[in-house]
Amino acid sequence: MLPQREEIASLVVCEDDTPTLELLCDHLAADRFGVMPAPSASDALRLCRYNHPDLLLLDLTLPDAAGLDVLREIREADGVTSRFDPNLPVIVLTGRGGEDDRVRGLDSGADDYLVKPFRYQEVRARIAAVLRRTRGGREGPCRVGDLVIDPVRRKVWVGEREVGLSNKEFGLLRVLASEPSRVFTKRELLEAVWGYRTPARTRTLDSHASRLRRKLDPQGTRYVVNCWGYGYRLVDG
Repeated sequence: MLPQREEIASLVVCEDDTPTLELLCDHLAADRFGVMPAPSASDALRLCRYNHPDLLLLDLTLPDAAGLDVLREIREADGVTSRFDPNLPVIVLTGRGGEDDRVRGLDSGADDYLVKPFRYQEVRARIAAVLRRTRGGREGPCRVGDLVIDPVRRKVWVGEREVGLSNKEFGLLRVLASEPSRVFTKRELLEAVWGYRTPARTRTLDSHASRLRRKLDPQGTRYVVNCWGYGYRLVDG
């Protein structure tokens, strides 16, 4: 059996320059971070809303919106109806190095501000420093009936039984648990968990949902309700 990879933290990397995005994601993945690439503002907001990362690495110049608008939307969230964590650590990584830009970014709620060109080792050190400062106040466990989801430790229990899930199964469960009685469409789930931005003919969602259902309840009577022809929800209601 191969050794299990244990991730340090999950990161959304928002960067519209493809070579820079690939470089950051490759290095961070090699250093055992779970990486979610986001080439646009809409991608970053979607991933932050549904996947609950530990940190957002954010460029300011994006094709569909200003990075500062992404930062402000997260900081102004109430943490309930918006589904964003307003305390999500954010590091700005940008080519804008002027004093006014730095002050504006920090005033808007950035936890740190780095200017391009950058050295990857410094980026990694800044990420580690911000995570050390902020992890004590991050989101706690979520309970849905007998089901408990701990996003910090990435662990799941049903009653006293710990359930081992793959990364995608855990991501799917996190999205469903964000609104337990709501029916999420297949398109929403494929976009939130797998990053599909256009409709796709694939059975991957159904196969992951089936495995998740069996792991949570081997009898198949609770959790991960299939709303045939439409999508899934976590509980009947």
